[in-house]
Amino acid sequence: MRVPILPTILVAAAVATMIALGIWQLGRMEEKEALIARAERSLALSENVEYPRDPAVLEEVLYRRSNIDCVQVDGITTVAGTSLRGEKGVAQRATCTLADGGRAIVDLGFSRNPAPVDWSGGEVRGTIAPGGRLVAVDEIAGLQMLASPDPRDLPNNHLAYAGQWFFFALTALVIYILALRRRKSG
Repeated sequence: MRVPILPTILVAAAVATMIALGIWQLGRMEEKEALIARAERSLALSENVEYPRDPAVLEEVLYRRSNIDCVQVDGITTVAGTSLRGEKGVAQRATCTLADGGRAIVDLGFSRNPAPVDWSGGEVRGTIAPGGRLVAVDEIAGLQMLASPDPRDLPNNHLAYAGQWFFFALTALVIYILALRRRKSG
């Protein structure tokens, strides 16, 4: 029996790609574990850091305490949120202009009412969360406090993704071998 060249090359390329993606996911898993470990160390630090103006610096100050002065509220919206007590509802989120002209996103607090609150800005103390938003640690505008950002909430499912890619590669090989056998017997 002659093995078909083009289908064999295509299946080999697909299997190699899937294996490479599985290996890449294993590397991402290690990167995510390092990110979570660094974030957990940041939680233990008590000194405030300057709110990051540069997105490249953000990862280094995640889960640290910071202060901002919201000199102008550009808008308030609501997003899904969890209260300090674990209740589900909405987080009231403000977009602020800072004194230096920079911008910041501030999660003001928790509410069950999806209507945006009335808040005119001011000093905010909080924890820097993923995405660069500042989660307030004090009650603001009559809102309940939000759950603090926790690095243990960051998903690290890269091992499962790697397993899926390796399984896909194995499945493709098995199907191709079965197709070759069927071709030989038919």
